[in-house]
Amino acid sequence: MNTRFLPLLAFCAIACRALAAPEAFEVGLAQKDQLPGGKEADGIIGDFILRNDKVEAVISGNLPLRRANMSTFYGSEGITPGCVYDLTRRGANNDQLTYFGPAAQQGSVSWVRVLKDGREGEATIEVAVTGANRGGIARYHRYTLRDGWPGLQITTTIVNESAEPKKLDLAGRFTNFLRTGNVQGVNWADAIDPADKAGYAYGNLVAPENYGTGKEYPLASGASVTVVRFLAVGHSPVEAVGEVMRQRSAVSEVAGSVTDPTGAPVPTAELLVRTSGGRDENMGVIHPDAQGSFALAMPAGRYNLTITDRGRADVEQALEVKAGEAAKLEAKVGPASAIQFRVTDAAGKTIPCKAQFLAAEGTEPVNLGPQNRAHGCLDQYHSERGDFRVALAPGKYRVIVTRGIEYSHLAQDVTLAAGQTFEFAGKLQRLVDTTGWVSADYHNHSTQSGDNTCGTPDRIINLVAEHYEFAPTTEHNRLYDWQPIIEQLGLLAELQTVPGMELTGRYAHFNAFPFKPVPRTQDNGAPVWNDDPRITAITLRDWQGAEPDRWIQINHPDMVKNFIDANEDGRIDGGFHGLATLIDGIETENGGGSEILGGKPFTIGKNKDGKDSVQTLREFIWLQMLNRGHRYAAMAVNDAHSVHGNGVGGWRMYLPSHSDNPAEIDWRDNVRHAKAGHSILTTGPFLQVRTQDGTGPGDTTRCVGGSVKLKVQVQCTDWIDIDRVQVLVNGRARPELNFTRAANAKMFQDGVVKFSQWIEVPLSEDAHLIVVATGEKSTLAIGYGTSAQAKMHPLAYHNPIFIDFDGHGFTPNGDTLGFPLPTAKMSVEEARRQLAAAAK
Repeated sequence: MNTRFLPLLAFCAIACRALAAPEAFEVGLAQKDQLPGGKEADGIIGDFILRNDKVEAVISGNLPLRRANMSTFYGSEGITPGCVYDLTRRGANNDQLTYFGPAAQQGSVSWVRVLKDGREGEATIEVAVTGANRGGIARYHRYTLRDGWPGLQITTTIVNESAEPKKLDLAGRFTNFLRTGNVQGVNWADAIDPADKAGYAYGNLVAPENYGTGKEYPLASGASVTVVRFLAVGHSPVEAVGEVMRQRSAVSEVAGSVTDPTGAPVPTAELLVRTSGGRDENMGVIHPDAQGSFALAMPAGRYNLTITDRGRADVEQALEVKAGEAAKLEAKVGPASAIQFRVTDAAGKTIPCKAQFLAAEGTEPVNLGPQNRAHGCLDQYHSERGDFRVALAPGKYRVIVTRGIEYSHLAQDVTLAAGQTFEFAGKLQRLVDTTGWVSADYHNHSTQSGDNTCGTPDRIINLVAEHYEFAPTTEHNRLYDWQPIIEQLGLLAELQTVPGMELTGRYAHFNAFPFKPVPRTQDNGAPVWNDDPRITAITLRDWQGAEPDRWIQINHPDMVKNFIDANEDGRIDGGFHGLATLIDGIETENGGGSEILGGKPFTIGKNKDGKDSVQTLREFIWLQMLNRGHRYAAMAVNDAHSVHGNGVGGWRMYLPSHSDNPAEIDWRDNVRHAKAGHSILTTGPFLQVRTQDGTGPGDTTRCVGGSVKLKVQVQCTDWIDIDRVQVLVNGRARPELNFTRAANAKMFQDGVVKFSQWIEVPLSEDAHLIVVATGEKSTLAIGYGTSAQAKMHPLAYHNPIFIDFDGHGFTPNGDTLGFPLPTAKMSVEEARRQLAAAAK
């Protein structure tokens, strides 16, 4: 050997070791772009990164108010520094983890620091909770990573420094997964959307003998206990489980693929794996990669696999894994049946839409995937474009395609044979003329909010498929902006947004916009909620500097606490004085059915314990508040957290706009109209109301000659109908201003225009007028199928038109509409007495 190259070889070996070494470092301004990405990625400046050649993780820093997405945990223990916030394969930017806490770690910590930076082959982050900081119980967590490891080794030592014995929770915990399980003591979780192809698993490597499976562990005074566990990430839960088991004992390598009859890969397949023999346990699923292949580790044993893929028959297959031997699995699935869609507008351009697949004549109900995703949520598919393919099992279906409440619908009975592709083509006609108005929803959520797992792209697609045109970004306790996602989806011509937030706490929640997100900081720079709603409103009004057009609304308001009985002692105190002047709007409609024509401020229902309880109705109390001089605008929102069920589509608002093109919507213009109450609230009917002089919702006009004439027009698409129009005068439903299809047939029509009449309203005092149009004998079933909105009635109303009767300006009449203002602590007996008295 030529010795002159030895120094060079030695240098190369050192350099290679350095390049391969794991890393641990604190994230500063210069490192913020190195934080991993993904659906649940939540790293910020001041956190710590652990990474090697296989994975990268974020350990939350000891920072003020450090917490993961909003509602991972509530209350004083909601902060979670020193926990695993992100874990994904290196460079994949596919984090699906919201939080992992060893020994149920929550609350404040004493320090988070780099213990070993990786230069010696091991990287470690240490987290400490001293006994002085936590009632005499000291906790020390060490997150360790070496090259080649597909996850973190987590060592937890707890010392009882108190004088008393304690019972402690030693269990690990991760949150916000829908599909989880346990096999041989290893906990696993699948990604919320299987299409994201990620799985997690953790299990103990070292634990006290008497720990068992229970959570509480007795620890005597002066004693300590140590638990070592491994947290792994993989392309699938089975892969992650195998890596945890590899840390415990020998495993064998398993490789395989899934192909169709032509030999083409099937990347959308899932392989459900169960152990066989004495223990029948679910190990989770295997997600093949884009080539339909997989490679992972499994303990020796016999397994039963079920290979599934939408539109194909399930395949059962056995697998034997022998110790020390590699195993191979070649899975063959049959041909796929599917429906290929081409849905266009009248001009032939493909457009966003929603397809429903309603099983008929013995066909099994359709389940395309989890309810929180757009591309396959139970029996619906929401598409950002009209050209798409949906795999379905052979069978008979009623297929319905819609695009919100302005367009026609397509309906067709389809019989799908095995392996068949059915071509579904049609045009959606824009029937309802909303020229000069745009549809909006001021309150929706995605996984950025933390209390749901709907992907942000899924929410955007859900909105455009239901034909919303303006939707501010309103994630919980986080400044955020959907605009980049809208752009990535190619939907700038369909939907406009503005960055904002929902500020959430125990009581009143507030939506507000615009704000400028500050990336890689806690909550993207959002303010902190306060118990007093006035302080919260003022904070939002002034956050990031004064903005004259900033919008502030109260969400799903507690009308009694906010405006009638603030301290909830059962006495009228006016609520939080001044609050009504600090807000622009309140949600009179939030996802459910409306009680605008209910005629009472409360009903008697059942509480969570099954006992009778008094339940207030915010629409009626809003009418009472109007009569007491409150002028904030009523709003209709979905508050959507999912796509199917609690998705968008039930409610929306229409507001005037200088442009009907969503890309040209001016949020300031939209907000000014919203503040003025120039809005229509609807589940489907497009209602237009104006006085003889052209005055519309939110504005004031004079009364001339003792009456006011209202021009009322209602349009509906071909799957919506109305049968009643009622005028409310100062909140009261006058019988002579109630028009029904049964009693006034000539006033109603059967085309797109359902009602178009001048209605004369006699007056004797200042009044606010609201027109309500509803279909009491119909529902929204065609447009929403099995989703919750299907049971709702078509209904629309507007913010009041104010009438100055005597020329001295509008003065509210103070009428509480036959009921005293409701207060907290009202007994069921008192509520029944008031309802009975009103009925007389």
